[in-house]
Parts: sequence; C-alpha cells; structure tokens
Amino acid sequence: MSEQLDSEAATDEPVFPTIREVDAMAPLRWMRQGIGDFKACPLPSLFYGFCFAAMGLLVTAVFEHAYEYTAALTSGFLLLGPFLAMGLYEISRRREEGQQCALSPTLTVWTRNAGNIGIFAVVLGIVFLVWARASLVVFALFYTNEMPNLSGFLTEVLAMENIEFLLVYFGVGLLFATIVFAASVISVPLMLDRDQDAISSMLASVGALARNPAAMAIWAALIVTLTLLGFASFHLGLVVLMPIVGHATWHAYRDLVAPVDSPPASAPV
Repeated sequence: MSEQLDSEAATDEPVFPTIREVDAMAPLRWMRQGIGDFKACPLPSLFYGFCFAAMGLLVTAVFEHAYEYTAALTSGFLLLGPFLAMGLYEISRRREEGQQCALSPTLTVWTRNAGNIGIFAVVLGIVFLVWARASLVVFALFYTNEMPNLSGFLTEVLAMENIEFLLVYFGVGLLFATIVFAASVISVPLMLDRDQDAISSMLASVGALARNPAAMAIWAALIVTLTLLGFASFHLGLVVLMPIVGHATWHAYRDLVAPVDSPPASAPV
C-alpha cells in the first residue's frame, strides 16, 4: 500500500520538461499565432499594451534626463516584460481552451504559482542590479573627468568618436541580455501552466536555447526589432507589438515544450 501511495505522489510532482527541436523559421509561425490571439481578444490585449507603452515612456524620460542610467532601466524593461506578459499568456491559454476573452481572470494569474514566480523575480532582480552596476562602471571607466550632456553624448555616438566605449558598453549589455533571454524565454509560461518550480523552469529555458540556437536567435532578433519599432513610433507601436510578442511567446512555449503525456518529437513545420 505504501509503495502505491509513493508512486501516486511521484506522478503528481511536475516532471522536468522535455524540450523539442523546432525549425529555424518557427518564430514566424509563433508571430502569426500571436497576431491571431490579438485579433481574437483585442481589448484585454490592448490593456497590457498600454502598460508596456507606459514602461517605454519611463525609459525615454530617464534617457532624456540621465542617459547613463538608460541601460539599467532598459534592462528593467526586459526583466519586467515576462511578468507583465503573464496576463497575455493566460489570454492565449484561455483561447486554446475555448474560453471567452476577459481581462479580470488574467490580472491575478500570478497567484497560481506565486512562490516560484517570486523566486524567479528575485533571480532576475539580482541580474538587473548587477547589470545596472556594470553599466555605470563602464561609463565611469571611459568618462573619468565629466559626463557629457545628452547632445554631446549622442554626437559622439553618431560620429563613432568613442568606439572603444561603444564596443564595451554594448558588449556588456549583450552579455546580460543573453543571460536574461536564456533564463526567461519559456520559464514563466512553464511555471503558470505546469506549476513548475523556478529552477527547473529556468534550466528548461536555457535548454530550449541550447537545443534550438537558430530559432532562438531569430526569435530574439524579432523581439528586439519589434521593441525598437515600438520605441521609434513614439511608443504607440508598443501598444500593439508587445501584446503580439506576449501571445507569440505562449505559442513558442507550446512548440518548444512537449506535453507531459507525449514523447519527444520535433514540432511540425
């Protein structure tokens, strides 16, 4: 009897996710599916889009008054993205199950696995603090006397007058952005969908990147491009583009992680 109970308890525990290989063009499929979710549930999706736009306005305001902190705040934008997108994941999940589009059930979706989501937030928060500190250190190394004003700094950047600074600055930023992307690409959907623990979710996310480098590189490039387009459109683009990315991330999770009762398999083309 005790062996039977132990066996049943073991089956109730979340198993480590099985990562599938996907084709390199899979991110385009995820984007099409994300657009479909946005069209089907525009109002709740737009609510989160306006939240992203508000974050973008904050980044721009900091850039105008203290540009040396922009990288740190931009990293905060990237770190908060997966948490803000939880509602978008829930919208996509509910649509999969044929449920009605609604905003209110998505606002508290984080309570489904609050403990592990909290651990994940602490881990990314530490990365954020280190990234912010590294950004200021790079500025301090290259501007030992006095920081130029914003117009002077932009002139230097556009004229490529301080190429060493740019290489180091963007190199450090790329390193931290890669760490954040690797740890978060599918981790939050995993924690919400399967009650997975934070460490296993982050390891599975890193595994998805390692097993699908081409698809993940294209996916990262799409996210960065759409984010830049959103900022370039005076933040209006963020209202639409960020919800689509959020919905598409849910479909990326569905594509990359095999169902619990399914054997490992490549995703359909």
